[in-house]
Amino acid sequence: MVKKKNNSIKLIALGGVGEIGKNMYLVEVDKDIFVIDAGLMFPEEEMLGIDMVIPDITYLKDNKDRVKAIFLTHGHEDHIGALSYVLGNINVPVYGTKLTLALAHALLKEQEYKGKTKFIEVDSNTIVNLDSVDVSFFRTNHSIPDSIGVCIHTSEGIIVYTGDFKFDQAATKLYKPEIGKMASIGEQGVLCLLSDSTEAEKPGYTTSEAIVAREMSNAFYNASARIIAACFASDINRIQHIFNAAKENKRKVAVVGKSLERIYHIALDLGYLEVNDDVIIPISEIKDYQDSELVILMTGSQGEPIEALQKMAKQTHKLFNIQQGDTVLIAASPLKGSELFLSKTIDMLLRAGANVIAGKRAVHVSSHGSQEELKFMINLMQPKYFIPVHGEYRLLMAHRKLALECGLVEDQICIPDRGDIVEWKDGGISITGKVPSGNILIDGIGVGDVGNIVLRDRKLLSQDGILIVVVTLTKQEKKIASGPEILSRGFVYVRESEKLMDDSTKLVREIVERNIMKDSFEWSSLKQEIRDELNRYLYDQTKRRPMILPIIMEV
Repeated sequence: MVKKKNNSIKLIALGGVGEIGKNMYLVEVDKDIFVIDAGLMFPEEEMLGIDMVIPDITYLKDNKDRVKAIFLTHGHEDHIGALSYVLGNINVPVYGTKLTLALAHALLKEQEYKGKTKFIEVDSNTIVNLDSVDVSFFRTNHSIPDSIGVCIHTSEGIIVYTGDFKFDQAATKLYKPEIGKMASIGEQGVLCLLSDSTEAEKPGYTTSEAIVAREMSNAFYNASARIIAACFASDINRIQHIFNAAKENKRKVAVVGKSLERIYHIALDLGYLEVNDDVIIPISEIKDYQDSELVILMTGSQGEPIEALQKMAKQTHKLFNIQQGDTVLIAASPLKGSELFLSKTIDMLLRAGANVIAGKRAVHVSSHGSQEELKFMINLMQPKYFIPVHGEYRLLMAHRKLALECGLVEDQICIPDRGDIVEWKDGGISITGKVPSGNILIDGIGVGDVGNIVLRDRKLLSQDGILIVVVTLTKQEKKIASGPEILSRGFVYVRESEKLMDDSTKLVREIVERNIMKDSFEWSSLKQEIRDELNRYLYDQTKRRPMILPIIMEV
């Protein structure tokens, strides 16, 4: 397949290593750059007020003329969510399967992307011929149909990126992986394998979806009132299980949630969901049915259901609230860092009178392969070099251990950090440099305008609150015209801390009078002195450090 000898081969991860989500990998062959996936990451707990996180694409912007294509492996947002931000800076064709491109197109529309994009549909049999490389694909088994792995064919061997995968021996037709094709790729000669590390710490095999389907049908059969089924909006396999169980148990399904409705309709229109017309009902018709006939299939903001469930438990959801006797079936695993939030939500649901099915009951399983499946992929591909990706550092290290068990040696395995340039030369692999990398934070319509300093201020405000000190001066007469007035928000309850506030006011007055009596003084130095002395005093009295904002006005 390869047309010519390639003189330079590099690989750079802009996201997806040392973290879960934000997947973006660059394969640089000679002068051409190929992008595989463009994902987002949902904010971590300390990222106060942030909506989403995307990779830093400074390197791509600086080399935009060399970027030739973007290849998408599947339609989950941790692989396509940053696409609009990338395309806003780099106008290149986007390759993906039918469902992936449909979801990407809908997401661009939702994110109000105004540019024009050339989408090119591929399937697992497509071969894309480009100047420096050929690109082929293979079908993988994941929780969403039309998932593929990507093969970049170079003169030195094939660079294989698996995307997200597992090996479910009972997978239905839409989800069957092409194991024979993977073995054939391995026989052709794999230069480097980049493989999914999400479940690298989990022994054995991931539980089959066939068991999930059986458990879900049993749960539906045993429920006496309404069933509220919560799942991720993009987990199409799980959505199919819920519709199947509803049909078997003669229940009607109402779909609730903006992102869920969007993905549901796309998958249904393209034939990736099988739903009988007599099973689905609009929300407006729920009142026409008995509770024992209903299933409410729901998700929340960003396609994540747990927050919406908590609102239902608190009786504050705008459409549905938990009733005594409801069965809540949580067919989703919590996002990273939100395990405590999930356990609190389950507690609230139980208090509200619901029967909760989650956790040990197999109504949800991982959509990623466990240790034996990861070893199977390595053995199928027989790579010359191996790079574990898509996982936090401990997961990458666990995957490295599995590769060693499969017969690879230390020199064949590389674990790069974000931005590291992994280069093949002189018959070996090494890290030869670094490109800009990191997190770009999205807050509302702002892209990258919230950085570490803003987050630090938000954290400070959330911990100790804020004091605003207002003083008005007559500079010519060198007198205080009004104030000082101190406003407290989130620091102390003013009515119960009158002495503290009075003493703080006196301290500010002394500082101002001391400064204005000087022959000349600067506003900035006066503000800094107020901050420093008031901060020391308040810490001595309360052991808290609120943010102090002096406002000096002149009349």
